[in-house]
Amino acid sequence: MKVPARLLVSLVAALLCCGTLTAQESPKREFRAGAFAIDVTPLEFPVIVNGGMTERIADKVEDRLHARCLVLDDGSEKIAIVIVDSCMIPRSLLDEAKELASKETGIKSNRMLIAATHTHSAPSSMGCLGSDADLKYCSFLPGQIAKGIAEANKRLQPARIGWAVGRDDKNVANRHWIMKPGVAPTNPFSGIKDDTVMMHPGYENENKITETGPVDPEVPVVSIQTKDGKPLAVLTNYSLHYVGAPALSADYFAVVCDEMAKLIGAESVPGFMAAHSNGTSGDVWLMNYRFPRRTFDRFSVAAEVARAAHEAYKKIEYVDWAPIVMEESLLEVAVRMPSAEEVAEAKEFAKTFEGRKPKTVPEVYARETILLSEMPPTRELKLQAIRIGDLGIGGIPNETYASTGLHIKGHSPMKTTFIIELANGAEGYIPPPEVHALGGYTTWRARTACLVPEAERKIRAGVLELLNKVANEQVD
Repeated sequence: MKVPARLLVSLVAALLCCGTLTAQESPKREFRAGAFAIDVTPLEFPVIVNGGMTERIADKVEDRLHARCLVLDDGSEKIAIVIVDSCMIPRSLLDEAKELASKETGIKSNRMLIAATHTHSAPSSMGCLGSDADLKYCSFLPGQIAKGIAEANKRLQPARIGWAVGRDDKNVANRHWIMKPGVAPTNPFSGIKDDTVMMHPGYENENKITETGPVDPEVPVVSIQTKDGKPLAVLTNYSLHYVGAPALSADYFAVVCDEMAKLIGAESVPGFMAAHSNGTSGDVWLMNYRFPRRTFDRFSVAAEVARAAHEAYKKIEYVDWAPIVMEESLLEVAVRMPSAEEVAEAKEFAKTFEGRKPKTVPEVYARETILLSEMPPTRELKLQAIRIGDLGIGGIPNETYASTGLHIKGHSPMKTTFIIELANGAEGYIPPPEVHALGGYTTWRARTACLVPEAERKIRAGVLELLNKVANEQVD
């Protein structure tokens, strides 16, 4: 059948018009999220527990330990954030977990942030002070973390996201105090002389003068919901070192998660997961020595922190899509290596406790001096920054002072920023240079406190550089 010329022209024009509209239309962007908390409680007992000056052994479980895994996908970038119930985890172990997870999920290893909560009641994932690593547990943990990430990735579903910041002033206080001359305890194998700072001076100690720095009372909350508004995951953050619990225990960190589930009505929601991360708490605990002693436990503290988080949660405004940008960098910093004379003195002293683990502070630090002398003179640190919309998250592999976190927050290009410490490694305390000069426990030279004083300035500058990079990166 012959088609009239005028009708043919109209059909061609219509088709061309449709083609133009199709070419101009951009595909609808979809935000997806998946969450899963995998059990990382050891299968074999007894286990070594670190976090104290000397080694402990645990043969029972007070409460289960988890790696709380969150996968986020904006359609072009996919990342994983994992919070693990552990005192600290070495970078080598976390790199292994990331490699395993990457092979399973396709998520790039440099798009994964994995951090320890810093519970002092978990199996030893690395040797520190008087404790060795529990080798059986170290072989078990990476695979479990990878399985958790893989399961979270499988659970990806359309979601929406929002965030807000609460505040809890009650449960953060600086635990390091400047003391009157000659009062602060000394350590003959610390690499420090004439300490003027004491950790935990006590409530009625007339020799204490003032705290060495500020605290950060903010409680950031990131909430992810399904498209129809059901709770899917919550990530909270607070700069409190830990509270304390019998081993094995996730300490107050897990209790915050349980409390948040109750407060938002998610206890019976299938697949819901809460995670509570540690902020910049290297010099912070909950005892304020300016006031009389108070009673507390991990349950009471967690309830108060969760209430502060929930107050912020109620104000969250959600978006159906937010761009995700993540970057990481490597920073090499020098180690405060002991001198040959210090090593010789430590080795001579170590003969007095040969054949057993150290039991006293001098014994612990003599051993640390020897171990440090056998290690490289530099360390490579992995720093990270994440942007989700106008939210910034920094990852630092150290026990970071509150003043460092506050500086980063104050200079971040993002409207809201928080830091997750002990992320992607465990490279020790990093007091700011002016505080380092005062001495005290966190400056005593050990595998967990060995970086040069200027490391803090380099780390915070490195994180800010990454935050500026992700903030300014163009997103299609």
